[in-house]
Amino acid sequence: MSKSLVQSQFAKSAESYVTSKVHAKGASLARLVELTKPQPDWRVLDIATGAGHTALAFAPHVKTVVASDLTPEMLAVARGLAEQRGLANITFQDADAEALPFDDRTFDLVTSRIAPHHFPHPEKFVAEAARVLKPGGLFALVDNISPDKEILPDFRDEELAAAAADYNMFEKLRDESHVRALGVSEWRRLLAEAALDLEHSEFLTKDMEFETWASRMHIDDAVKADLRDRLAKASPALQAFLKPDLRPDGWTFRLTEAILIGRKAV
Repeated sequence: MSKSLVQSQFAKSAESYVTSKVHAKGASLARLVELTKPQPDWRVLDIATGAGHTALAFAPHVKTVVASDLTPEMLAVARGLAEQRGLANITFQDADAEALPFDDRTFDLVTSRIAPHHFPHPEKFVAEAARVLKPGGLFALVDNISPDKEILPDFRDEELAAAAADYNMFEKLRDESHVRALGVSEWRRLLAEAALDLEHSEFLTKDMEFETWASRMHIDDAVKADLRDRLAKASPALQAFLKPDLRPDGWTFRLTEAILIGRKAV
């Protein structure tokens, strides 16, 4: 997976993320603030900030926020939103999530929301987040997940593996910069390997309108038709996960987000 492809994809779609309900107003945004309890003296890093919604949500509660992203066009959009809202304690930094340009033990909180499924090496991302955290600091992750036993305990392992592969292909057809949505058990393992103690985990679901979801990435009608066909013909496990529904005004389906909060040892 080329990181230049990620930059290209999001450069084309940067403005659409300003108004995306999932990104700008999704339930996980307020929940992150609630769970982490940000303090007035904190320094916060938001990784792969996109349009900046997470960074902007934390800015009123903390001393400083660094909003980082691989895509300059996304940073420009985020900077514009911060200026519109009069938030002067946010700085913006070009940064690769897997090779952060920050010193060890710099931040009290590191966040990343609805982005890590674009990272080629999520284990490097988690290790880097842990590296730049101060001892006792928090790592707060939100991302779309693939089905596994924690989500669908009644299905066999092979059924879940096939459903996860089909789900990731569904996402990649719509957005070629999608790498892989991990299962929540995989995220738990990566946090443990980075010596981040998991303090909290939960799942949130979000109902998606197919046309809005597909159009955000400017795909053509043939790809949309393929994606609709995949919803219609989904395996029982994938149906249980995505809950596709054909309504008079088009398809809807459901995605699942995991929220994981880990703490670096003191």
